[in-house]
Amino acid sequence: MELAIFYAFAVLAIGSALLVVSLKNTARALFLFFVVLFAMAGLFLFALADFVAITQILVYVGGILILMIFAFMLSNKELLADLQNTSSKFLSLPNWQSLLLAVGFFAVLAYGIWEWHEHTPMWITENIRSGEVIQSSDNNIQHLGVHFMTKYLLPFEVISIFLLVALIGAAHLSRKEENA
Repeated sequence: MELAIFYAFAVLAIGSALLVVSLKNTARALFLFFVVLFAMAGLFLFALADFVAITQILVYVGGILILMIFAFMLSNKELLADLQNTSSKFLSLPNWQSLLLAVGFFAVLAYGIWEWHEHTPMWITENIRSGEVIQSSDNNIQHLGVHFMTKYLLPFEVISIFLLVALIGAAHLSRKEENA
């Protein structure tokens, strides 16, 4: 089952990335970029890079992509009108197909939750047995701060530069162009 989920994430990431670069509609490309980022976070989880996966979701999806969507929404009204005129184009699904897709995603999510509760992963049971569990009385904020400023200093700084570039890009995209 894990192999099937891995390949599903990989196909979703590659297919969505190819569509992002090939679509001319900016809004659809932004929403497909959202799918690419989540699929990449899933692949990072398979690589046992939990910190990178969570950072992927928090920084890229929560920060950069939202800034890009806001910049798109604030930029040009003709681009938004173009969305309403392309209802019969590629990726516009009828209502029953969209409902089928949503039910399929819900089924995969429900199956994953059921499997998680039925078969607790070995690393969790080993940590509980050895007593390496985070307690509510532990000072996790201090440990996180120490790790950010020592072990993860370079990734932390790179992420802050990416956020700065995304903010500048969002401001540039939202700026009105003068018609000459």
